[in-house]
Amino acid sequence: MGIALKIILVVVSVVLTISILLQSSNSAGLSGSIGGGAEQLFGKRKSQGYDAILSRISTVTAVLFILLALVLVAIE
Repeated sequence: MGIALKIILVVVSVVLTISILLQSSNSAGLSGSIGGGAEQLFGKRKSQGYDAILSRISTVTAVLFILLALVLVAIE
């Protein structure tokens, strides 16, 4: 059982890494963080397409990663 969970953990880790790397950045360095503050304050909407899907995949795989890691620590 431990080996199967470790294999699943590796797959989840790879998917999480790829989904994070494929996401577009929110700002362009320091100037983007200063200028982008107003957009964050007034709630600029995320696009509903590709970025939203990647964001959801990242969230789900991050939760799976944490749960799998905790389960592996508990059983070993």
